[in-house]
Amino acid sequence: MSRTDVELVEEANTAFYETMERGDFEELSGLWLEDDISCIHPGWPLLSGRGEVLRSYALIMANTEYIQFFLTDVTVSLAGDTALVTCTENILSGGPAEESGALGPLVGQLVVATNVFRRTSDGWKMWSHHGSPVLTESDDEQGNETPS
Repeated sequence: MSRTDVELVEEANTAFYETMERGDFEELSGLWLEDDISCIHPGWPLLSGRGEVLRSYALIMANTEYIQFFLTDVTVSLAGDTALVTCTENILSGGPAEESGALGPLVGQLVVATNVFRRTSDGWKMWSHHGSPVLTESDDEQGNETPS
């Protein structure tokens, strides 16, 4: 039984996050289109082109000892050879190990993401990734406080 395009896009999207968790830069590089790609990490400026985008992932991988993504609210929309995936990234991450060799403190973060894929002869490849942080109620309340 052949897999549907939606299933293939879901697999490509899952592979992107699993590759990040493993810190496999070579495999991650192969998941992106060869040209004309873009990426916006939460809090970062727009990154354009394969060199800039892949350098950003190399930097993130080098400075992240542990990362795990729990994806929720995943939706896939198809239009010809383009697929749009939206999802919520429930991220658990830890920085480089401390002097004692123990993993740095784990931090939880909520990010909503839009991933755009394009169909190629080698399957569905990432064209653009845009992640935006979700502010929690306490973050929002702090931002709305009036100075005393």
